Amino acid sequence: MPQLQSRSLRVHADTLEYLDQTQLPQAEKWVPCDSPEAWQGAVKNLAIRGAPLIGLSAAFVLAQFAASHPEHDWQQVSDRLRATRPTAVNLMYCLDAMEACFEQGANALAERAAALFAEDRALCQRMAERGADLLKTGDRVLTHCNTGALATAGVGTAIGALAVAKQRGVELHVFVDETRPLLQGGRLTAWEMADLGIPYQLITDSMAASLMAAGKVDKVMVGADRICANGDFANKVGTYMLAVVAHYHQVPFYVVAPYTTVDPACATGAEIPIEQRDPAEIRGAAGAFGEVVWAPSDAPVWNPAFDVTPASLVTAWILDTGVFDAAAIARGEHCQGRGVAASKCWRTT
Repeated sequence: MPQLQSRSLRVHADTLEYLDQTQLPQAEKWVPCDSPEAWQGAVKNLAIRGAPLIGLSAAFVLAQFAASHPEHDWQQVSDRLRATRPTAVNLMYCLDAMEACFEQGANALAERAAALFAEDRALCQRMAERGADLLKTGDRVLTHCNTGALATAGVGTAIGALAVAKQRGVELHVFVDETRPLLQGGRLTAWEMADLGIPYQLITDSMAASLMAAGKVDKVMVGADRICANGDFANKVGTYMLAVVAHYHQVPFYVVAPYTTVDPACATGAEIPIEQRDPAEIRGAAGAFGEVVWAPSDAPVWNPAFDVTPASLVTAWILDTGVFDAAAIARGEHCQGRGVAASKCWRTT
């Protein structure tokens, strides 16, 4: 296995380490991931998170398992990994790419995982540059969840665009939604903004409407976990509410994602499986700070990890392959190269 490293993933010859994102920003703790089961646990508790990073880390876990278990049923392991996060389609993309190499042996799997890593870095850079092209000095940008280097192998998606704009000398001000379920914006995006030297202010998700009503937001940029053939997309819960408010206040709303997030076999957002999370995340909170509970221990909870935003609320989709408006989406231009023959690549079971 080649030596590779991103902001939150380290690949060694025979081991994999991840930066535990549940410990940030208080501590930067690297944790070895030595089995498919360990990876599943890390993904479920959001220690490993971000649609691209989830897919890439799964590819390395599968490659390393194959190298140490040559006689095992690799397909069975891949299926288990696939079922861990049903909403994010990048996981399906990476695992299908790995499965296509099964007959070529473990070395081919290691090479394919490394190629996926390199591909994601290149995709991040291209989409970030396209997103940065839409930003100008003085823009006040609102973002949701965490879409930076922590979530990818490269500079990130929506935050990647902010980072490239900063590199170009574009002066921005960013409003950061704190984001449920584990305050990914408050813990991770705020940390990345400080690291990038981009001025920001942290807000609760419920404050975005008031901020837009006051005329303080010029653009909204978010990531995506799955983009459908019609442009509907799934992202971290709270995104749909943000899109509705932006539409009402006529604030441009952009989705930034790699082409690996596009699922042409999924016609509309109604077909996207939405993961339900642990009710305890709503009744209280736990993290590096410890644990606190503020609701009755038996309070009924509805806790979807994602919601679906209709294409009608999106100004443009910024992919590595181009910037697509509603007319381009209607023509299916964002799905080019992702036809019926590729439908297996986005199955979830």
